[in-house]
Amino acid sequence: MNNYVYIVSCLPVLTPDTPVDADQIIEEILEQCSESDKAVIGFLLDGFDGEKLDADYYRKALSQESPFLRGYFSYDLDVRNAKARFLNREFERPEETDTISLSEDEPDFEDAPLLADILANPDILGREKALDDLMWKKIDELTTFDYFDRDAILGFIAKLKITDRWLKLDEKTGRELFHRITEQVRASFKGVEYNG
Repeated sequence: MNNYVYIVSCLPVLTPDTPVDADQIIEEILEQCSESDKAVIGFLLDGFDGEKLDADYYRKALSQESPFLRGYFSYDLDVRNAKARFLNREFERPEETDTISLSEDEPDFEDAPLLADILANPDILGREKALDDLMWKKIDELTTFDYFDRDAILGFIAKLKITDRWLKLDEKTGRELFHRITEQVRASFKGVEYNG
């Protein structure tokens, strides 16, 4: 049986700017976990690999036993779909291109207005930071009553991945990265016409 109390009590306090070695901390957590918990943590970590985020992954995420995984990836899917629709409108593509729909009767995304304001920010780096801040707040909401259990650890790891992403980028590098991504997206649609 896992000693969640011990694991959680040994975790550092995180803020979005906390300097930490994410890989080392995750390894230390895994060393203290059962095989079943390692599998759950591995599933969460797969969610930070863009190539694995397809409809099948999200279906599996929404059927997980963990309330955190279900809530986190449901929200993550809503955010990703909203971003895709925003880019589709910007580039005059069909609105549902590159979105993932898991059912015909999907509920409205409650944070859609807030997300629309974030996506309207012309500063790409600022927009990405605000999106990560939004995910951070969602993690806090999902783990409000999780103190010394597996979902508390999953929430910590999700925050750790957000922190790690930004600590690897200083502002200059980050702006250059997002400029390059934007140019690649624009180039991929240059000269492409949509005849709806």
